[in-house]
Amino acid sequence: MSYSFQVTFDCHDIQSMTRFWAVALNYSIQQPPDGFASWPEFAAARGIPRELWRGAVIDPAGPGPRLFFQPVPEGKTAKNRVHLDINVTEGAESTADGRLLALAHADRCVEAGATVAGVFDGGVGWHISMLDPEGNEFCIQ
Repeated sequence: MSYSFQVTFDCHDIQSMTRFWAVALNYSIQQPPDGFASWPEFAAARGIPRELWRGAVIDPAGPGPRLFFQPVPEGKTAKNRVHLDINVTEGAESTADGRLLALAHADRCVEAGATVAGVFDGGVGWHISMLDPEGNEFCIQ
């Protein structure tokens, strides 16, 4: 039996990161518990200080892992040891079609706050290396 998991991001701007990763993964921002119109309303009702508010995005279809965003005081100082690879090319009829899908998704991510770090074409594989709004590496293929 496998275990469920979430991917946790340390970050500064919770709202920016939740909005960005919802776009990047075609996820939804997780809704607050019943009875609350927003997560800030929930946090205020629970007495959670603003500097400890968190955010999350979820797969609207259910099977993907939850991404959780928590505030930390320090900034990112080194290369990620783990990163997400976003596969938007599955089902493409050709390599060229897959590259067009990947490039279009990279454009959507840039509009949402990402930066293109480079395009890797090593003969065996092809991907676009990206940075999210806080400098975390991820790839689109």
